[in-house]
Amino acid sequence: MKTPARNHAQWIKDEALKLGFLSCGISKAGFLEEEALRLENWLNSNKHGKMGYMENHFDKRVDPTRLVPGAKSVISLTLNYYSPEKQLDSEAPKISQYAYGKDYHFVIKDKLKKLLSLINNHIGEVDGRVFVDSAPVMDKAWAAKSGLGWIGKNSNLISKQVGSFFFIAELILDLELEPDHPVTDHCGSCTACIDACPTDAINEPYQVDGSKCISYFTIELKETLPSEFKGKMDNWMFGCDVCQEVCPWNKFSKPHQEPLFNPHPELLNMTSEDWQELTAETFHKVFKDSAVKRTKYGGLTRNINFLKHTK
Repeated sequence: MKTPARNHAQWIKDEALKLGFLSCGISKAGFLEEEALRLENWLNSNKHGKMGYMENHFDKRVDPTRLVPGAKSVISLTLNYYSPEKQLDSEAPKISQYAYGKDYHFVIKDKLKKLLSLINNHIGEVDGRVFVDSAPVMDKAWAAKSGLGWIGKNSNLISKQVGSFFFIAELILDLELEPDHPVTDHCGSCTACIDACPTDAINEPYQVDGSKCISYFTIELKETLPSEFKGKMDNWMFGCDVCQEVCPWNKFSKPHQEPLFNPHPELLNMTSEDWQELTAETFHKVFKDSAVKRTKYGGLTRNINFLKHTK
């Protein structure tokens, strides 16, 4: 028998796909017991490096009812960003695919707000909040609970159908919805991501030492880059895609259909020399609405110079 919780869940999933989301899954809101223990151990081992914000709001991070009073459901959504386009100069410093186009925070938040508005119009007044990677929400844990994939050995969410080149976002609502179920882990005996990581950041399966990750160095770390990692950065100046590029499941990745994620016309054409001579003016033009702005002009040139002196 179809219940309102089931009907509403299916309707929300249908609307999410119409808005361009790749997938949508639902979990019952509550305390993440296993994840809380893992997070505590990870923090106690200083795997977060200088990312002090990871220590903040621990109680909210592991319990969405602390973020949204009365929360009953966590709706997890994914949005594809896979691009078959690559930087033309193979010697040029590299940028992670997710930062090719417009900053995903804005793109996804707009879609989430539309979905929340549709829910209010269709179902009735629902209290809830939208989240895109900017609040203490364990997005991969919730997406895995809702069956959108499993958390792989590289700690990314992986789907058998589409791989892992996608963003994750949430709607946390005080609405009762029929929850989905987790899927099984399909990493098997594969160690491709562990073997390929240039800085040995995947120090054990399913756990990344954030303080050794190239993405951490090139985006989060505001200080001088540690000299012991000279020659180990694999020419990445912003982010790193290595553990995704070698993952066998990403052979199922399909090009995204979001025009806002298309790269700035100049970005893919810039040569190694262009990057060495990057001016503040070019930086602000090419990365006007990009996530790369997070590292600022000074941060990006620091990264480029670090790579230049390690070849």
